[in-house]
Amino acid sequence: MNHAPLPEASTHFHLPTFRRWAGYVALCIGMFMAILDIQVVVTSLHVIEEDLGIGPERMSWVQTSYLIAEVVAIPIIGLLMRVFAKRRLFAIAIVLFTIASAGCAASFGFWDLMFWRVLQGFAGGVLIPLVFSAVFLMFPKGIEQTLATTVGGFLAILGPTLGPLIGGWITENTSWHWVFLINIAPGILALVVGVLALPKESPNWRVLKELDWLTLIAFGLSLALLIVGLKEAPKHGWLSTTVLGYFVVSAICLVLSLRRASSAIHFYLLRDRALAFGCAISFLFGFVLFATVYILPVFLAFVRGHGPLAIGLITVVMGVTQIFVAPFIVQIDRYFDARLLTALGFAVFGVGLGLNAFLTVNSDYNEVFWPQVIRGATVMFCVLPSIRIALALQPLSQVNDASGLFNVVRNIGGAIGIAVMDTIMFTRGPEYGDWLLELLKTDPAAAASYLGLTPEDVPAPDDAMGLLGIMDSIEPAALTLAINECWWLLAAASLATLPILWWMGPVESSKPVRTMKKEA
Repeated sequence: MNHAPLPEASTHFHLPTFRRWAGYVALCIGMFMAILDIQVVVTSLHVIEEDLGIGPERMSWVQTSYLIAEVVAIPIIGLLMRVFAKRRLFAIAIVLFTIASAGCAASFGFWDLMFWRVLQGFAGGVLIPLVFSAVFLMFPKGIEQTLATTVGGFLAILGPTLGPLIGGWITENTSWHWVFLINIAPGILALVVGVLALPKESPNWRVLKELDWLTLIAFGLSLALLIVGLKEAPKHGWLSTTVLGYFVVSAICLVLSLRRASSAIHFYLLRDRALAFGCAISFLFGFVLFATVYILPVFLAFVRGHGPLAIGLITVVMGVTQIFVAPFIVQIDRYFDARLLTALGFAVFGVGLGLNAFLTVNSDYNEVFWPQVIRGATVMFCVLPSIRIALALQPLSQVNDASGLFNVVRNIGGAIGIAVMDTIMFTRGPEYGDWLLELLKTDPAAAASYLGLTPEDVPAPDDAMGLLGIMDSIEPAALTLAINECWWLLAAASLATLPILWWMGPVESSKPVRTMKKEA
């Protein structure tokens, strides 16, 4: 497979410090909005469904369409950067995202809302990897680059954490339109600052003439069909004809895009050991983080009966903890090997996940507080060093393409994680319900503990009317047991990074930042 050499990327270390950071902050605002928008909208889906008369069977596509467009956009960031250059590409993406947000708020039905969500998702998919490539193209190695990486990684995680809180407050205190309209002012601010601060570079339209469009279309279809298949798998079954059809066609499209002689997506970059293993870690992190952010609100909503705002106030603990520990992690990352820090982060994060696997129907804020603190205190160890492993020593001409691959596998991991969680809850929940019904007959006292009742509240096995009276307690108890299985699986997935890090072995990019700087 032959690949033309990439043009050398231009760095902007020479920019005045204030201008460099102002441009980076503008990029971070765009990324934060794109990530936040996923979780914020989730809290208002039911309200939007009722107001627009969409119907519950189609409402989930409001989210899925955004995710598909975002995932398709992320891996082509390198290509788009070569065509438009950073400032022009950022301006186009932030304008499209802001206009699409206004379009979503002005929608009157399903299809116009879908159109704007697809446009919004694609623009968001461009905004996300721009930040991670800018870290290495705009900042010299050392404390500035470490701080920039921390800020970008911190915001990437804070978005999903704050989403339920912001979305919950908006849903309960204003109209659903503001879920989208909150993007307008930050979008305009980011546009103005970005255009003024980011360096001006000339576009390269020749790239479009030489582009292998078949590869681009095949890879986009592959990602889109994968996401659709993952969405349908929990409902129809992973081995159903429909779901397998999505996966098979997705795989065929992927193979086609891989085997093209001049692929528009630079898959050959994965020959680099550090990037390949960094992407594997990013995939597992996406699997664990997206699923974690998903199943805790499910428990609080369907078992505890909390509303969107209350859920946000409970789940914000992890984000608040991140804010407090971030300054310390910036310094720690400079002095220690990235493999060691990543292993520490995922190991302790896994402990925080495992501690949530003992939930009962009566568990609430106090029971989920400390596990969230543990995860919040260590999540940056999962993010910051892995970014350094994957991208720190990539040639500057390849940073944009490498960043796209690194980010897209995280989102794919997240989509798979959520699908797996749904599958466990769909399948194991009813099984646990049947088990609890049987337990009521054989061991009423044990059943009472699972149902959150006292033994005196459990009727005799032959009391049909009494058993009917506690049926409402079985479903949340069964769901709780299924969710506990989810927590155990996520803890195991987090710990699975340890053998991957061992298999990777020492790589140059994992060396402490201070050591790398001296050698450079």
